[in-house]
Amino acid sequence: MGGTQNYHQIFTIFDSDFYPALFNNFFLIIWLTLCSMGGMLFAYLLDKNIRGSRIYQSIYYFPVVLSLAVVGFIWKSTMFSQDHGLLNILWPGKPIDFVGDSTKIFTFHIPLTDTPIGLSRNFAALLIAIAWRHMGYIMVLYLAGLKSVDPALREAAAIDGCTEWQAFFSVVLPALKPINVVVVVITVIEALRAYDIIAALNEPRGTSVMGTLVTRSLLGEGAGRVGFGSAYGTILLVLCLGFIVWYVYNHFRETSE
Repeated sequence: MGGTQNYHQIFTIFDSDFYPALFNNFFLIIWLTLCSMGGMLFAYLLDKNIRGSRIYQSIYYFPVVLSLAVVGFIWKSTMFSQDHGLLNILWPGKPIDFVGDSTKIFTFHIPLTDTPIGLSRNFAALLIAIAWRHMGYIMVLYLAGLKSVDPALREAAAIDGCTEWQAFFSVVLPALKPINVVVVVITVIEALRAYDIIAALNEPRGTSVMGTLVTRSLLGEGAGRVGFGSAYGTILLVLCLGFIVWYVYNHFRETSE
């Protein structure tokens, strides 16, 4: 089958697979962007040299040394388990099937497909586990950036009468622009290539992402779907490449000025 026909079928015949997976990826971008703000907040607090900051840094950074697959196994057994998971122990009601419940929290329709698009309960649970790993990584990046900010800038802002938050948004945050660019690129790429944690949980219904479609097409039961797998992979590559080009463009523009 020709390559263009593969893309045509992905956007039409297999739209019930493609658009929900693409929605999950883009929702993950939004979620990880919010988590990046949390990582920035942790970094800002730790930069104030609070007591035990090294211990806090180690605790927050610990998940980063684990792969998403390992994070998935940890959360599946210790947090999401219906029998002895911590979340169900703390929950006062009936045990919740965090991994198997594919009920949609909200749905909406788009003109391109008749399939309802929305966020499933089990994918929302995965977002918590992914955030646990992502925030530590972003915290380290921002903490390194904050250490490089000239203290004289903060002193000048304080002399001018700026409050702590005014100084942060007016002086510190603009100085962190190179870090912000790196964080945005890393966040988007992490969100688009997310698949490990879903595979670790045996690909629950409602949690498909673009990486899931690529793997199913290339390694799944259906034979002769290599073309579709390549098409899915190309779409994913184009999405990632757009943000990489944006990062390189901004980097060379700043260095040339």
